[in-house]
Amino acid sequence: MDLAKAINQILPQTQCTRCGYPACKPYAQAIVHGLADINRCPPGGQKGIEALAQLTGRSAKPLDPHCGEEQSLRFAWVVAEDCIGCTKCVIACPVDAILGGPQRLHTVIAERCTGCELCLPPCPVDCIEMRPWQPERMWAAADAKEARIRFEHRAERMRRQEEEGLRYQLEKAQVKRQSDAASTPRARAIIDAAIARAKERQDRLAKRSSTDHE
Repeated sequence: MDLAKAINQILPQTQCTRCGYPACKPYAQAIVHGLADINRCPPGGQKGIEALAQLTGRSAKPLDPHCGEEQSLRFAWVVAEDCIGCTKCVIACPVDAILGGPQRLHTVIAERCTGCELCLPPCPVDCIEMRPWQPERMWAAADAKEARIRFEHRAERMRRQEEEGLRYQLEKAQVKRQSDAASTPRARAIIDAAIARAKERQDRLAKRSSTDHE
């Protein structure tokens, strides 16, 4: 196992971005490349820092206060009477812990919730609140593993959806390129530019997918 993978397995997989990186895996890679210190994960807390110190050979230190404070595990709760069914929290959740469709009441699967709080900012009516577990619940290694799997499955699903959308745009533009709509040089130039942009996005998506699977 390479070091980045070993570090990622220690991280709690809350995908909260408090470390300054978009997910746990990029943070692990940043640690390996000397771009980030080992004390930037509030959900992992001091125990996580000590585990990372032992693994990497670095000195343990207090949690970086700029990343937040260590606190007990909490879960998101949707206040039913205030929810407008906008789906913005569903889109924001990195581990598919929120259920609900457009114009329908949303609900959080509490056991899946990592407490990342990423669903709070996009909610236009502030109908989500963070609640403590009673009795207090500890985030175990099994929870982290399940959260990582859900995160990866979600990322793959979104990548496929984006890929299918780009493919549809390309096919539509290529058909239009051969139709009467491209009868003038200016029209053809506009369509060609759209095709070039779609292909460039496809290339970026393919590179990103390759990096994610490393």
